[in-house]
Amino acid sequence: MTITVVLADDQALVRRGFRLILEAEPGIQVVAEAEDGQQAIDAVRRHRPAVVLMDIQMPGLDGLEATRRILTQEHNTTRVLILTTFERDDYVFEALQIGASGFLLKTAPPEDLLTAVRVVSQGEALLSPSVTRRVIQEVIRHQRQVPRSPELDRLTPRELEVLRLLAAGLSNAEIAAELYLSEATVKTHTSSVLSKLGLRDRVQVVIFAYKQGIIEP
Repeated sequence: MTITVVLADDQALVRRGFRLILEAEPGIQVVAEAEDGQQAIDAVRRHRPAVVLMDIQMPGLDGLEATRRILTQEHNTTRVLILTTFERDDYVFEALQIGASGFLLKTAPPEDLLTAVRVVSQGEALLSPSVTRRVIQEVIRHQRQVPRSPELDRLTPRELEVLRLLAAGLSNAEIAAELYLSEATVKTHTSSVLSKLGLRDRVQVVIFAYKQGIIEP
């Protein structure tokens, strides 16, 4: 299946560069471009893309607010991958809290961009180790007493093990090796964990697990 993409960035040259990289890859199609947040929202409504590459700093409506509005649309299936020229803790944490599926620097190599689009389009989250660490640090810094979620009681002992390993940042392959399971089985457990807890992806798993005290820093 073709992965459809909307590019949202206020710099035409940046959008042009991304388009050239993405459309040179079989199976990826750029269906629209946007130079501000409102145009990005309109493009998503019109095209229903699999992924939006969203710049944070844009004139008018910025990328964070555009992301929030896109992800709260009824029946939304579009994933948002945040692209920026710098890593700021406040931007990173807010973007991931509101539901962005990943965070990638614009200076990343082209192959990283392509991988990111494919990973995010499949419903996975994309976080570099440095971003994962900072998300955890932000959660801890803002930690408040959170009542134990009753949804945890719905998890089987195996699913709870998978939850802990997901929150620790392990990949499916690493979890499979740790628990002596196949990757297909790990994917099934992961889907079940997300469904039972009402979480969107691994980013939310990390935040949930630390707030619930399931794992410690």
